[in-house]
Amino acid sequence: MRNGRKFTLYATLAILLLIVAAVIGLQWYKYKVNTKPNSLPKSIVTTLKGDSHTSRAFTWYTDDPNAASVLQLTKGAGVSSFEGTAVQTVTGSSTTIETGKGQIQGVHKVNVTGLEPGTEYSYRVGSGQDKGWSSPAQFATEASGASPLTFINVADSQGVTEADFDLLGQTLDQAFAKFPNARFLVHNGDLTEDPKDEQAWDAFFDKAQQWVRRIPLMPVTGNHDEVDGKADRYTAHFNLPDNGAKGSIPGTTYSFDYGEAHIAILNTESNIDKQTAWLRNDLANTDKPWKIVAMHRGAYGGNSYKKVEKWVDVLDDFQVDLVLQGHNHEYSRSYPLRKGKKTGDGEGVMTGRQGTVYVVTNTAGPKFNEKKDDQFYHKVHFQNNKQMFAGITIEGDTLTYQAYDVVGAKLDEFVLKH
Repeated sequence: MRNGRKFTLYATLAILLLIVAAVIGLQWYKYKVNTKPNSLPKSIVTTLKGDSHTSRAFTWYTDDPNAASVLQLTKGAGVSSFEGTAVQTVTGSSTTIETGKGQIQGVHKVNVTGLEPGTEYSYRVGSGQDKGWSSPAQFATEASGASPLTFINVADSQGVTEADFDLLGQTLDQAFAKFPNARFLVHNGDLTEDPKDEQAWDAFFDKAQQWVRRIPLMPVTGNHDEVDGKADRYTAHFNLPDNGAKGSIPGTTYSFDYGEAHIAILNTESNIDKQTAWLRNDLANTDKPWKIVAMHRGAYGGNSYKKVEKWVDVLDDFQVDLVLQGHNHEYSRSYPLRKGKKTGDGEGVMTGRQGTVYVVTNTAGPKFNEKKDDQFYHKVHFQNNKQMFAGITIEGDTLTYQAYDVVGAKLDEFVLKH
């Protein structure tokens, strides 16, 4: 009798457990069926891909790999409503990328053309669904006619944690406070420590978001962006010109024009020989009076990267004015140089295209290197252990370069005059 009661009790408990498991399983099934991945845009960034007077490119990520890529814009700054006939809707491309531990994210890119020069626009990006839009942001196209051009240069944000990228945010805040009319931002490479670390990319764009949603960010490929010949995690975040060197990973070499400047972006991590030929052709085919080149490992930085010596020959042949560099995590500025020799004292105003000036604007991130030995080409060379940025302003026949630290102290300045 006692054994029968035990059996009944155990059977009842087993049935109750089965019922509880069934209820939990049903609720989990309903949750999985009814819960959709988050389609809200993140890591929004704008870039220049075509004519800066009439076009603008955009990239963003979502946690929903099936979300569409839609951008809406209308003329005017500060617009919050995207209803009516004045609103333009543009559909772009949607791809996916694996970001680790089986997670697939949506990569969304849109290129807008047919814009009006010198015009402010408000825009939003998203899936096209009611709850899938970003908050509105603004941008402005380049105005027609010659006018002063200012842009900002930083390098090596190279962070891991959110606190690391707080330093980038503070640097950019100070940079745009000093140069509120800056038209774009050139980042000289090593944006994050590990390109496969998507949390680092989230932090990078989060801290820079108020700027890179409206001011084009033009990145340079560093050795922490292309690793072992792969740069897919890096290039997926940007919608960049497709006019680079054959054999290079698309998005790692390119050039663009803004105002009176032509800017060529080189990749020191691969395909160097073919880039030499591309650079020569690229510089030969521009009619812009100011020629600027950006690369990560410096030809003349804290030390010299010997693999790019052939690039230097091309820079000399075409009398390139300024080379922006990274990698060394210290500040350096060269004398004007031609054929590996100083061609001026680097004082005051440097005139007549007497030589190319090479600069490294320290770092916008947490890592500083010890100051390397001074070289014959160093006009200015120091380690201040503070994040830095530079503002470059071109007005007519004059280029002014000004370097500041994160608290706003000016640490270097020079002027080039044609």
